[in-house]
Amino acid sequence: MKIKVGVIFGGDSVEHEVSIISALQAMENINEDKYEIIPIYISKDRHFYTGACLRDMETYKYFESMKRYTKEVTLTRLNDTVMLQKVKGIFGRNITDIDVAFPIVHGKGVEDGSLAGYLETLGLPVVGPNVLGAALGQDKVVLKQVLEANNIKTPKYIWFYDSEYNTNKEEILNKAEKLKYPVIVKPAGLGSTIGISVAHNREELKSAIDTALEYETKVLVEEMIPNLIELNCAVAGNYEFGETSLIAEMKMKHELLTFEDKYMGSGKKGKLKGTKNSGSMSNSEFEVPARIPEKMTKQIYELSKEVFKVLNLKGVCRIDYLVNEKNGDIYVNEPNTIPGSLSFYLYKPKGKDYKTLTDELITTAIKDYKNEKRKTSSFTSNILSNYNGAKGFKKGAK
Repeated sequence: MKIKVGVIFGGDSVEHEVSIISALQAMENINEDKYEIIPIYISKDRHFYTGACLRDMETYKYFESMKRYTKEVTLTRLNDTVMLQKVKGIFGRNITDIDVAFPIVHGKGVEDGSLAGYLETLGLPVVGPNVLGAALGQDKVVLKQVLEANNIKTPKYIWFYDSEYNTNKEEILNKAEKLKYPVIVKPAGLGSTIGISVAHNREELKSAIDTALEYETKVLVEEMIPNLIELNCAVAGNYEFGETSLIAEMKMKHELLTFEDKYMGSGKKGKLKGTKNSGSMSNSEFEVPARIPEKMTKQIYELSKEVFKVLNLKGVCRIDYLVNEKNGDIYVNEPNTIPGSLSFYLYKPKGKDYKTLTDELITTAIKDYKNEKRKTSSFTSNILSNYNGAKGFKKGAK
């Protein structure tokens, strides 16, 4: 009997379309001799749908008219099984059961632990980060605080909420300028370079902050690393074992890789030695393996495993690095806890194809779930016998 894998994607996120591309690509690379793939699409208005047509990109170009070929569903637990139920009035009709959840989502409201928590509450094995790992990876400010607490180098920064900026604008601008121009301004909880700007002077700084505040209540201003090279390295596994990918060196067209550079450009894609192109959905140019010294390669591998462990991650995560090429200083920029294309293109030149990667990710999720089930999660207690009725007052209390 095949294992039923619910591939969940979309969501109310500015990275909604990127999630669709990632998920469709992954579903084409899950071994259907071993797994039954059940697409579960979350629309921008947060409704859940399933149906075979959701594996076709054309469906999303005309979704309102194609919606009639799908079933609107909800996930519910019946006895020991998680079911997809068709939404119809006050009654639900069972569509199919799910053995494993495979979220391939990007951005706030889904990748930040919200979806992982929902799925874990249902009692499903989940591919990818748990609530804590996902939340740490999404919030760039808390991420930096955790890295600093573990003596992992990250660029200098300041951060603030929108309310603080509205009342103390000049003070915050002055603090930001102490980082020295140019600086990078980021919404604290977004990815895919959305809402991120580079500022070279005070007017650009104010404009960049205004842009970031369109997306988020919390903003990060960060120093730019000089003599910059940007490196990516993925880690796949769990707390017991993490396998690093090869390291990619990004080819910077501008000071900052934009959303358009990554997903809408017309240039060449990343090149792998001995191959025509990477297969990555991104249009960013990169080279694998990176042309860096062997010592730095080893440092990146060890640091990647450490970051993966410190952030409580599992599944596959791509960690982005900023390196000062002149002095060799390595800074963690951010982790991508559910990376685009699941970073298969960084494992491919090692001899691990996409289907092998997805198979390993699903297997790890099931193993982790079984391990967790062996742990004590509740115990029998007579504590409620000491309390009275609906009001919950302790017996004898006045």
